Amino acid sequence: MQAKKRYLILLSAGACLVLLFYLGGVQLPAASRSRHDRSRSGYRPDQPWPHFSDPLQPFLPRDETDTEEYNLHISPRQKRDVNTSVYKGKRCRMDSCFDFSLCQRNGFKVYVYPQQKGEKISESYQNILSTIEGSRFYTSDPGQACLFVLSLDTLDRDQLSPQYVHNLKTKVQNLPLWNDGRNHLIFNLYSGTWPDYTEDLGFDIGQAMLAKASISTENFRPNFDVSIPLFSKDHPRTGGERGYLKYNSIPPFRKYMLVFKGKRYLTGIGSDTRNALYHVHNAEDVVLLTTCKHGKDWHKHKDARCDKDNAEYDKYDYKEMLHNSTFCLVPRGRRLGSFRFLEALQAACVPVMLSNGWELPFSEIIDWNTAAVIGDERLLLQIPTTVHSIHQDKILSLRQQTQFLWEAYFSSVEKIVLTTLEIIQDRVLEHSSRSSLMWNSHPGGLFVLPQYSGDLGDFPFYYATLGIKPYPKFTAVIHAVSPLVSQSQPILKLLVAVAKSQYCAQIIVLWNCDKPLPAKHRWPATSVPVIVIEGENKVMSSRFMPYETMVTDAVLSLDEDTVLSTTEVDFAFTVWQSFPERIVGYPARSHFWDSNKERWGYTSKWTNDYSMVLTGAAIYHRYYHYLYTNYLPTSLKSMVDQLANCEDILMNFLVSAVTKLPPIKVTQKKQYKETMMGQSTRASRWADPDHFAQRQTCMNKFASWFGAMPLVHSQMRLDPVLFKDQVSILRKKYRDIERL
Repeated sequence: MQAKKRYLILLSAGACLVLLFYLGGVQLPAASRSRHDRSRSGYRPDQPWPHFSDPLQPFLPRDETDTEEYNLHISPRQKRDVNTSVYKGKRCRMDSCFDFSLCQRNGFKVYVYPQQKGEKISESYQNILSTIEGSRFYTSDPGQACLFVLSLDTLDRDQLSPQYVHNLKTKVQNLPLWNDGRNHLIFNLYSGTWPDYTEDLGFDIGQAMLAKASISTENFRPNFDVSIPLFSKDHPRTGGERGYLKYNSIPPFRKYMLVFKGKRYLTGIGSDTRNALYHVHNAEDVVLLTTCKHGKDWHKHKDARCDKDNAEYDKYDYKEMLHNSTFCLVPRGRRLGSFRFLEALQAACVPVMLSNGWELPFSEIIDWNTAAVIGDERLLLQIPTTVHSIHQDKILSLRQQTQFLWEAYFSSVEKIVLTTLEIIQDRVLEHSSRSSLMWNSHPGGLFVLPQYSGDLGDFPFYYATLGIKPYPKFTAVIHAVSPLVSQSQPILKLLVAVAKSQYCAQIIVLWNCDKPLPAKHRWPATSVPVIVIEGENKVMSSRFMPYETMVTDAVLSLDEDTVLSTTEVDFAFTVWQSFPERIVGYPARSHFWDSNKERWGYTSKWTNDYSMVLTGAAIYHRYYHYLYTNYLPTSLKSMVDQLANCEDILMNFLVSAVTKLPPIKVTQKKQYKETMMGQSTRASRWADPDHFAQRQTCMNKFASWFGAMPLVHSQMRLDPVLFKDQVSILRKKYRDIERL
């Protein structure tokens, strides 16, 4: 009987255990779980730091989680409620929370809600909205939009901030196009508040995407959200300063090996890491400085080290340290992101990231292992050894990449916003998205439009990388604005001279004249095809349209009254083949800063210095036609068309902005100016004082849109071998150039 009872008891206990397992009351340890691919956030197996497979939780000091004060502020239930309300769409991805059909009709267009009366908007958020409204993505018609951006300021969601917008939840829900946030993009720099600094935005974002600073890998939704950098209110809206790397010296070491200067948080989140920096500081090549002097009541939390730390802190100038250090420590602040990140990038100081669980900015497209050292807060004491072990060649490579990334994606609010939009566009138009090489090498994703081509070999920037050369022929495009009344007109002589070039594949005559097209027999017979195209709307910008009839990489752009010989054309083309990303040509001009008028000036004086090569006689890659037409705003092209002037200046601005290099002038042709002044159409333009004044105005208008002056001065001129040497003319390849 006793045995039977024991049997029944064991059977009942076993049944209860099975039932508990079935209902999930007891969980067995999982052997493996699916994890977010951290390679996108900059973590790689080959990094010099131990690789942890589990995603790190937002850092919280252990001693704080157990204190009565901390539990007073937020309970486990409150934490769950926050995560539930803010990240209700945590599983959102493009295929589940984005309506692609909105983008099929009109392409990738972005609509910004109209600003509501009485709503305050910070300067930073206004810069974001202005950038979108001035971009090629913008549409004022919500019916054409693929993506929607709120006019309500969502940048600062810290309840203690004066920029905090109240009642945002109600205001957002009342928007007629909100649709639970579907196809919406929300920008945010600061979330949560003291002392916990959660990622709560204070309203339900629904199915909206986040472009967020300081976002954690735990809350980041891969290929849906975009991690952006934390930038200050003083960050320039457009342009921005270039990086500070002036000399690619070997060895690339500076005065300091590793530096940091910032606040030391005495209590609360983020305090553990900064409080431990003094262990690594040696006041020689590793200078890590912190101060307790911040906050109104810092004296209340003052510890025994504060006076010493404050005194050491005041000895060093931050900018001097920043510009004279090889590595810059970027520890987390109260939030995961830090202003130190962008400061280090600009200063060519290799960032040493020390913020566990931070999804690095633009991690979807940028390979941060090529520009930063990804550290671990738990291995702080190993940092000096790690950075000292990095080879000088690697250091130089890292520093160079910091400069490229800074100038390509981070130097202005405009670049940060446009990079965000381009990333989302690549997801929407996945069939024509950019490759990793395009994003991580010069000139960067903003200047490489995938709609032009998905083949790297079609862009002039990658020839050297791919080990290929451009197609060995050119297409001449002659811009015609005068009626054809005589067989002795310069355009006909020019056409014959160009057609005789051994490198000429075809000639396109762009007819922008008000008179009807001449009959075919009026054009001279040539050995290459001559295609006459009537210009679109007869405007100046039509000379830079990406005409499908072009079959070559190179475009020889010519004014109708340009005087060039076949020899000059041949030589210019051979030079361009070595510099396919630049403008190569004959007539040069320059810009200067007029300190009296405080504006940019334009000069046509013949000097050794130049910054532009006019497109009246120049060769460049045909991709610039596509970029001119599709990248530049309508406002600048409309200005050019209304003035019937400055299109050559605008093209030079564009190419220099992309390449960061000057154009290339070939053999000086002293007769060029005198010959041109002898032609009626050109003489009338050059003699007109308004023509010169217009070009001055254009210079400043263009510089304003680009946010800085992109033109670069040069004194280099390329001549044929033996040019002007006292040797037999028979020994020279381009014999006719000297006799012109």
